[in-house]
Amino acid sequence: MRIKVDENLPHALAEALSRMGHDVDTIPGEGLTGMPGDKVFDAAQREGRFLITQDLDYSDIRRFAPGTHSGILIARLNTPGREALLSRIHSVFASENVSGWIGCFVIVTDHKIRVRHPAER
Repeated sequence: MRIKVDENLPHALAEALSRMGHDVDTIPGEGLTGMPGDKVFDAAQREGRFLITQDLDYSDIRRFAPGTHSGILIARLNTPGREALLSRIHSVFASENVSGWIGCFVIVTDHKIRVRHPAER
């Protein structure tokens, strides 16, 4: 899977996902640190990358309807420390069929995963 990891997530996440076989870019690695959300989103879309973030700017499912983008995962943990984020997202990618999430809108919490597929609009 082609992935873009936002700057609000641990750098170790990109390394962990790469070790799992994913093609991962990061916002800091591309010199986009501090850029507005629309610039980050546009960069992910140009490259056909699934965006992983904590940024609630992407949480409006009407604006980011499934099937209108390459995929968005928003991590919403109760205590979103580096280790918790790394552990939870790594666990999700290790246990779920994430390759089926292309074009989907995904919310990951401490105990749940909600996947909205393009057909669910």
